[in-house]
Amino acid sequence: MERTRVPEIPDGLQWFNVDSPVSLLDQAGRVVLLDFGNYSSIHCRHVVSDLRYLADKYRDRLVIIGIHSPAFPGEKDGAHVQKAINRHRINYPVVHDPGLTISMVYGVRVWPTQVLIDPEGYILGSLSGEVRLSELEQLIDYQANRKGGSPVAGGSSFTILQSPEPAGVLSFPGRIVASDSKVYIADSGNNRILVASNSGSVLRQYGGETAGLIDGDGGSAAFNNPQGMVLVDEHLYIADEGNHAIRRINIRNNDVVTVAGTGRQGSSAVIDGSDPLNVDLNSPCDLAFKSGVLYIAMAGLHQIWRFSLVKNTLEVFSGSGEENLVNGPPGEAAFAQPSSLTILGDKLYTADAVTSAVRSVDLATGFVSALVGAGSVEYGENDGDGVATRLQYPLDIEADPARNLLWVADTYNNKIRRISVSDKYVSSVFLNRALDEPGGLAFRNDTLYIANTNLHEILRLNPENGHAEALNVTEEFAEI
Repeated sequence: MERTRVPEIPDGLQWFNVDSPVSLLDQAGRVVLLDFGNYSSIHCRHVVSDLRYLADKYRDRLVIIGIHSPAFPGEKDGAHVQKAINRHRINYPVVHDPGLTISMVYGVRVWPTQVLIDPEGYILGSLSGEVRLSELEQLIDYQANRKGGSPVAGGSSFTILQSPEPAGVLSFPGRIVASDSKVYIADSGNNRILVASNSGSVLRQYGGETAGLIDGDGGSAAFNNPQGMVLVDEHLYIADEGNHAIRRINIRNNDVVTVAGTGRQGSSAVIDGSDPLNVDLNSPCDLAFKSGVLYIAMAGLHQIWRFSLVKNTLEVFSGSGEENLVNGPPGEAAFAQPSSLTILGDKLYTADAVTSAVRSVDLATGFVSALVGAGSVEYGENDGDGVATRLQYPLDIEADPARNLLWVADTYNNKIRRISVSDKYVSSVFLNRALDEPGGLAFRNDTLYIANTNLHEILRLNPENGHAEALNVTEEFAEI
């Protein structure tokens, strides 16, 4: 069978983590892995941890190159790509391919896809989808160690040159919860939960910069990219996305425990939830609570689950597991990376990131209805009535019962939107300062708290006049 020589990456594209373009022809003697994907896809993000493992195991025998293939207009800006690289701590070369030129050359139509190239510069084949680590490892191991090959003993043909974020207290803060006197911040890039006063003074820290799944006292506990949170009496529940787990902090004695999840990434849309600690979750992103039930946005499985705190049981609440936008009964409905939850009246509202949609779910029946959005390729930033309105990759949603509306972090449009529940009218909120991919919202005492994620800050917005100011988060720890 005739082998195919690897085509060179076209000139004129923007590269990251290196000071000059990487030539595939210069990698002779090494196995090369091209990772086609985008960081809006949770499936592509899952692959990143596999690539870190492979890079560490094979070092000078393997070259990994990320091919960033944007799915949204908001991903086509190189500044977005740099932020995503830093947020996910990617330390291999990445080339930005906004026109999908490289994907067309290699015939890639599904993301994520990994293309493997042997040490002589011939294409071995490709693997699409996630959870392919064992197959990749076997192929790389054979090629890197096979007789007759020529593994390179020296260093790589390029130098890694990263562009770190500016130093500060917060690192890519995700979700927020506000009480009358405190603000709880998922300082996601630092893998920790911060409790701050309304003036910004940090009162308590749970977890630290090193990612891990460790229970115990707040100072010794560990999280991995914590996201959505909800306060239930004297407990703070956390969607620990990177650990595929639900964690609980006793805010009185600072004890951190895992209440659901094994730490392994799950793959089944059908579960036996009689013992939540024996169920494999998949990237829980957000939480909501009502009447003894914790609702979970299970983004990696495109479903909404519910966790009975009374019975200590888990079950699928709504969603078939298909990645799509389908309304209807809970077993037939489909979500696409549901990333946030909030409750208003008898409805659970969710923002579907990939379909740029806002959906309502009846709490009694699980029936799903459309509020905003029409499908995976229907995105934009226009205001207007209901499903004709367009968002772009919304990551959080927050209920405002007094105004009977929903606040939405329209992340890739760098906007905050408001949705009137009564007439489904969507309008943009005009602020006196810039947003950069806002990822979290909390509403309390006529103040909207905004996690201005890419600028590493928390804003306080007066919704009546659009005036926003940064919360001065300082790590001058004090006793609560």
